[in-house]
Amino acid sequence: MKRIILLGCLMATSAIVFAGMPAKKIDSLKVVNLQEVQVVSTRAAGKTPMAYSNVSQKVLKSQNFGQDIPFLLLNTPSVVTSSDAGTGIGYTSIRVRGTDPSRINITANGIPINDAESNVVYWVNMPDFASNLGSIQIQRGVGTSTNGSGAFGASINMQTEDLALKPYAEINTSGGSYGTHKETLKFGTGLLNQHWAIDGSLSNIGSNGYIRRAWSKLNSYFLQAGYFNKNTIIKFITFNGNEQTYHAWDYASKAQMDMYGRRYNPDGEYYNGTDTLYYKNQIDNYHQQNYQLLWNQILSSKWYLNIALHYTHGFGYYEQYKVGQELNEYNLTSQLGTESDLIRQADMKNDFYGIVYSLNYRSNKFDASIGGGLNRYDGDHYGNVIWVKNFEGSLLPNDEYYRNNGKKTDGNIYGKVNYKIINGLNGYLDLQYRHINYKLSGPTDQYDESNKQESLNINNNFNFFNPKVGLYWDINKHHALYSSYAITHKEPNRSNYEDNIGMTPKAERLNDWELGYKYSSAILTAAANFYYMNYHNQLVLTGAVDDKGYALLKNVGRSYRKGIELSLGFRPTTTSPFRFDGNLTLSRNRAKGWTVTPDDTKDIINLGNTPLAFSPNIILNSALTFNKSGWNASLQGQYIGKQYLTNTGFKSYTENGKDISMMLDSYFVANLSLDYTFKLPHIKSITAGITIYNLLSEKYESNGLASAQFKSDGKGGVIAYQDAGQYSYAVFSAQAPANFIARLSISF
Repeated sequence: MKRIILLGCLMATSAIVFAGMPAKKIDSLKVVNLQEVQVVSTRAAGKTPMAYSNVSQKVLKSQNFGQDIPFLLLNTPSVVTSSDAGTGIGYTSIRVRGTDPSRINITANGIPINDAESNVVYWVNMPDFASNLGSIQIQRGVGTSTNGSGAFGASINMQTEDLALKPYAEINTSGGSYGTHKETLKFGTGLLNQHWAIDGSLSNIGSNGYIRRAWSKLNSYFLQAGYFNKNTIIKFITFNGNEQTYHAWDYASKAQMDMYGRRYNPDGEYYNGTDTLYYKNQIDNYHQQNYQLLWNQILSSKWYLNIALHYTHGFGYYEQYKVGQELNEYNLTSQLGTESDLIRQADMKNDFYGIVYSLNYRSNKFDASIGGGLNRYDGDHYGNVIWVKNFEGSLLPNDEYYRNNGKKTDGNIYGKVNYKIINGLNGYLDLQYRHINYKLSGPTDQYDESNKQESLNINNNFNFFNPKVGLYWDINKHHALYSSYAITHKEPNRSNYEDNIGMTPKAERLNDWELGYKYSSAILTAAANFYYMNYHNQLVLTGAVDDKGYALLKNVGRSYRKGIELSLGFRPTTTSPFRFDGNLTLSRNRAKGWTVTPDDTKDIINLGNTPLAFSPNIILNSALTFNKSGWNASLQGQYIGKQYLTNTGFKSYTENGKDISMMLDSYFVANLSLDYTFKLPHIKSITAGITIYNLLSEKYESNGLASAQFKSDGKGGVIAYQDAGQYSYAVFSAQAPANFIARLSISF
């Protein structure tokens, strides 16, 4: 609360100071320029020698009908998305070049958005944030220096939309299959008294989900107020998200899908002695509140300054019905037995705050920035049992069975310069130093083999130097070449420590080489980017999950990702209403010397170079669009190659003589969209349209979990198997067949 008051006081003080200055009329062009200098220091620009894609507000708006941000980015190179509910609403995820979400750095206005401990962005906590964005930039590979968790394969830089200079109001509604609906109200005052402006939005999203009971109830608001002076803009931004979603993250096996259908959801399932039932409150319930105070100052024609303060407060829980639990693991005893069904809540409450800044210089000869940030996180993880079956005692409302606290301080400073060496040739240098202190203290919800509750107490420091260097050559107005080499590091996250209590997970290191070519003309754009990402001590997904549903990771000594990204944009003439866009990624992703331990011999068996999990060798996107006289149509397709669910290279395990797949099959999904925009008296515009997702009703799974037991094959190798007393599994996230969303947008 103190930090909220502090931010409010800073805003009020700034307003008073600048309001007391002589009123100088400010033209709209000046306001636009002031807003353009916001947080550009962490973005790649035209002559940055790295691979990146920009997604404009127009493109975001044309696709934003309720789905989370990952699904608005699936047309960009090397991107794979997934949805637990099967519809793109609720819990969703994004991978870039096979990089999992905990290794993708995500910022909004240069401010870190990744959860400080898990390093993941839970998009469900930011419903309809896309309605308030001006643009998104995706950098593939290490990318430029940024704030927050290390970009260990990709970064997503979001910038909120500029304050509107003219008053407006907008109503957006959509609805369709599986009870999906979205209602958004946007408004703006325009420039008031030549100095002030306020924009805002309210949003409500709901869906029953394709997967049974995988419903979502999401709502949010966004509010920004700005003050403009001759060379100054101060913005106060606040946005929140409230989400309730039914669990759908445990997925279903292929056998369960065959028996109960592809929509089967095992979460919340229990047996009361006569019937199979589903616990109605098996939900995730979370609230997240964000505050940002941004100050952009033009110091001269060449110098400008960005400073941002931020504060995020989050709290909530997820609730689970657990079958046959050991009561002593919850600090409970009963005369009726040592095991029982129970309902538990896992709670979180956290605060994240800090400052980010940059001092920037622009000239014809070179651009330079010095910047950084200092951020602090303090969060509690604790659990409560709220009901026990056939329990003779009483449960205290706040009778916790564990409480662990995490504190993290993350600071960085960077300097970068893009220098014109000669006409057409630019050199790029970017140096960053990053320091992290991470402390964990207190008991966890885990027990060791002697049935003793485990505690997680660490106090680790990490110091990273992350250099980047490159060249960009404008051969002529049509052709350009670039190359870069970058090093980055990443600290272990909370689950890495929880899954390896008594051990110390290692920090990871990535060496990234990029080599690219670009061509552009009035009717054709083309690009090719070669990359080689060499990892040391990479923490990779094993395909298994822990008791809370979090993915398990393991350090591997060496691994790599290498590939080529091709993209093409074409229109027959400069005035043609037709346009084709496509991109293709071909890659090879391997762990070097992956080992397993057979159950029977306990020997360490080296499986050699094995495919990295969740890393398809081919990703293909294509889109044909038509725009004329208010009509807009698009046909978009995406092909994703097969994916391994583990890093062992095993495609299946054997159970009772039958092979059980541990693979995600390749799939192709097509989407068709059509809308029409027109005007009426006193109405700026009306747009009505419809989108059909998965037009061909492809039966596919976009995510999964798997783990296998191994035994010796007697020839120095191993066999993946499932026998009595052993536990192997493979479960899959089925996605919705053909479904639609219709929409209506009215602007005033």
